[in-house]
Amino acid sequence: MKYWTALAAIGVIAAAAFVPAKAADISGAGATFPYPIYAKWADEYKKVTGNGLNYQSIGSGGGIKQIKAKTVTFGASDAPLPGKELDAAGLAQFPMVMGGIVPVVNLDGVKPGDLTIDGPTLAKIFLGDIKTWDDPAIKKLNPSLNLPDQAIAVVHRSDGSGTTFVFATFLSRVSNDWKSSVGAATSVDWPTGIGAKGNEGVAGNVAQTSGAIGYVEYAYALQNHLKYARMINKDGKTVEPTLASFGAAASHADWTAAAQNNFYIILVDEPGADSWPITATTYIIMYKQPSDPAASAETLKFFKWAYANGDDMAKSLVYVPLPDNAVQAIQNSWKQIQGSGM
Repeated sequence: MKYWTALAAIGVIAAAAFVPAKAADISGAGATFPYPIYAKWADEYKKVTGNGLNYQSIGSGGGIKQIKAKTVTFGASDAPLPGKELDAAGLAQFPMVMGGIVPVVNLDGVKPGDLTIDGPTLAKIFLGDIKTWDDPAIKKLNPSLNLPDQAIAVVHRSDGSGTTFVFATFLSRVSNDWKSSVGAATSVDWPTGIGAKGNEGVAGNVAQTSGAIGYVEYAYALQNHLKYARMINKDGKTVEPTLASFGAAASHADWTAAAQNNFYIILVDEPGADSWPITATTYIIMYKQPSDPAASAETLKFFKWAYANGDDMAKSLVYVPLPDNAVQAIQNSWKQIQGSGM
């Protein structure tokens, strides 16, 4: 797969974030998790329609703040908003695509997929209880690896992050210590480590820091040539981060029920021998009664185009497209957005 294409698209869309949007441009801000695929879609959509996407990859927390402040037409978040919060603000949300969050490391002599880790051990690392790479808990999972007596440098998000919400939700499911002392939110009180902004920042810090471990959406691991870890899932099976393993976890989503609950779905620690344990859905958030209905209509045209034409592009970056029944339910839900034409 040629990931430089997506990187080039990201460069174009990043530049657009620092200049005023043209009249036909679609404005959005938020999650860094889906940034590579939104960039790729935006590049292709502009070739087809001439309309651009001015998307600021600033983290889910920033995206939620910007849509509530009405400075963008849509916000993007990997942490779905609960119904009460949506209703209070007059907002609607819907999922756009799914993907996987992976632990990434910087260890000499360790290739991508060499290291195996399970949820409880990962929680102890991010709690600061496991401090070196040759800790017995890590060695037990990796008896054939020559792990160094080297300090673990934890890298985590410093901004409000839906990726953090999903990652911390997973750790809360597999570790009572994490659940009771840290919990899950877009921003948490990290017990240890250094912070970095966005998936981009975490990837960059891990790449530059010997002995580091962090968590990023899988496309960032591939684009930055980071060494990802395999994980032991809920069924006790060791799995690789792949389109198939993300899809196996995503297959447990009940979209019929989700449509009745603002599409609120969390896909961590799912059962199944092939399921990746930290799979996530990323969301779009828009006003039901927008101040600019025409801009909202143009935005929904872009998303409709992406659902219809973007699956292969998503798969090329190891994102999982939504199934047809989910897309149909989502497009039906757009009737609540003024100007949608649905």
